[in-house]
Amino acid sequence: MSLPPDDVTPHIARRARLLDTMRAAGGGIAILAAAPIAARGRNGEYPYRQDSDFLYLTGFPEPDAWLVLIAGERDRTVLFCREKNEERELWEGLTIGPEAAVADFGFDEAYPADRLDELLPGMLLDQPTLYAPLLRDDRAGTRICQAMEKAQRLSRTGQRPPARHHDILPLIAEMRLIKDAAEIAAMRRAARISAGAHARAMRLARPGMREYEIEAELLYEFRRHGAQSVAYSSIVAAGPNACILHYPAGEAVLEDGQLVLVDAGCEVDGYAADITRTFPANGRYSGPQRLLYELTVEAQKAAAAATRPGMTWNDGHEAAVRVLAQGMIDAGLLKGSLDGVLESKAYTRFYMHRTGHWLGLDVHDVGDYRDPAAPAGPERPWRTLQKGMILTIEPGIYVRAADDVPQAFWNIGIRTEDDALVTDEGCELITRGVPVDPREIEALMRE
Repeated sequence: MSLPPDDVTPHIARRARLLDTMRAAGGGIAILAAAPIAARGRNGEYPYRQDSDFLYLTGFPEPDAWLVLIAGERDRTVLFCREKNEERELWEGLTIGPEAAVADFGFDEAYPADRLDELLPGMLLDQPTLYAPLLRDDRAGTRICQAMEKAQRLSRTGQRPPARHHDILPLIAEMRLIKDAAEIAAMRRAARISAGAHARAMRLARPGMREYEIEAELLYEFRRHGAQSVAYSSIVAAGPNACILHYPAGEAVLEDGQLVLVDAGCEVDGYAADITRTFPANGRYSGPQRLLYELTVEAQKAAAAATRPGMTWNDGHEAAVRVLAQGMIDAGLLKGSLDGVLESKAYTRFYMHRTGHWLGLDVHDVGDYRDPAAPAGPERPWRTLQKGMILTIEPGIYVRAADDVPQAFWNIGIRTEDDALVTDEGCELITRGVPVDPREIEALMRE
C-alpha cells in the first residue's frame, strides 16, 4: 500500500518556497511529472522509485502522477494521480487517489490523472511563464507540448499560454542543496544503517569468501533495519579489483593477504548514504597496506578540516591532494618535489577522481559545484560551503602492478569515504558508526 510520509509539512514548505521564487520572477505555472514505470524484461517491472525532484516537492510515492503549481494572486497546488480502482488494487495493492491526496499530502486540489489533457491547457492560459524540465525528449515533455498547443488554440478567447519557458530543474537543485531538518534526519538514519552493514561485512569477511557473499551481507543488514533499497549498486572489490573505480561485486575470491574495498550505502525514504571502507581479508594489514591506508585516512582528515562554512567546494579536494601527493613521494611511488608533482598532476596516476560529491536524494546529488551567481566560464569560482550542505569526503589511492612501481604496493586499491554534514563551524562525519582507524578495524574483525 502507498502511504504518505509521517510528516508532509516539509513537502508543503518546499512547494511554498518554490512558489515564492516563481512569484518573485513575475508568477507562472510549474509542471513536473512522476517517474515512469520501468519494464524489467517482458513480464515484470523494476521496483518503483519516484523521481527525486517529484519526491522532494510532494512526498507522493506513486507513478502516473503530475504536480502543477500556479504562482499568482492566489497560489494553487494541484496533483493529478491515479483514481481508486478496486480491480487494479486487487493485483497491485491499494492506491492513494485524489481525495486522500488532498487530505494526506496537503494539496489544494487533486484530480484523476486521465483528466490532465483536459484540464492542463486551461491552467496554462494567462500564465506569463512556464516552469518545466527543458530539453527532455520523453513522454512527459510530449504531454506538456501537447497541452501548450491546445492552449494556443484557445487563445482566440483572448487568453494566451505562457510566452516564456524556464527550466525548473536548476531552481529545485538549488533548493535541494541545503538540507532541511527532515532530510538530515533521514540521511542520519541511512548513514547509521549503512555503517552497521559495513561493520557486519568486516566481522564476517574471511579468506575464501566471494565478493558477492559480502554484498549479500550488506543487503541483509540494509533491509533488516528498514532501508527500502540500496542507494547505488554495491562495490565489493577484492585485491586488484579495488583498482577499478566502479567495479561491481563479482565472483572473485577473497585471498589471504589481500585488501577488500567495499563502497556501499542504503536508501531511506529516498535519501542516500555513501560509505567506503577498505579492510584486510585476513583481518590484519600488512606493512605496505597500512602505510597507504593511513595515507588516505590522513588525507580525509585534511579534507574534513577544510570542509566548513566559508570555505569553497574545492578546498577539501586540494587539501587531500597535498597529503596524498606527499605520501606518494615518501613511499617511492613518485619522484620530485611536492610542488612539481602537484603542478604536473603526476599524482593522478594513483589518484584520479575528485575527493567528494553532493549527497542527498541522489547519491551524486544535484547542485552546481561552481558559484551560480558568477559569470559562466572556466574561471568561474567554486561554490562556498554553507551550513546544511551534505557531501562525501573520499580520498583514495590505486596502485596497479607496473615495472616502475615498488612491488610491495602492487594491486593495492584503497578508498576511505564518509558523509559530511556542514555545521556552524565545521563538518560532522555522520557515517562514523563504522570505524576508520586501522587498529579499530582489526579489532572489529577479531570479534
